Amino acid sequence: MKIYIENLTFYTIIGILPFEREVAQKVIIDISFKYKFKNSDFFIDYSIISKQVEEIFKKEKFELLEDAIIFLDKFLKNTYPIKKLKIKVSKPNILTNCIVSLKNK
Repeated sequence: MKIYIENLTFYTIIGILPFEREVAQKVIIDISFKYKFKNSDFFIDYSIISKQVEEIFKKEKFELLEDAIIFLDKFLKNTYPIKKLKIKVSKPNILTNCIVSLKNK
């Protein structure tokens, strides 16, 4: 099976510039991964993962998108039996003429 969590949107402190450390900004997270579905007794609850991702970002207040993706990659792989994890973090409002994103794969 493949799970997609797309457009997970919330506000958090992220960035290295002084104004980014003072005011929470909008981030959008896209995650996908594969896992082996066995039966209804064993499944991965995407609602829990979505909540965990938001909690991690709000707690850690990452300075770099790279640090956020590396941290999240390790957390998800160590917590869940997943494969082919892809993570994309976007900051849609940091520049006026584009959306800035970083993707791990």
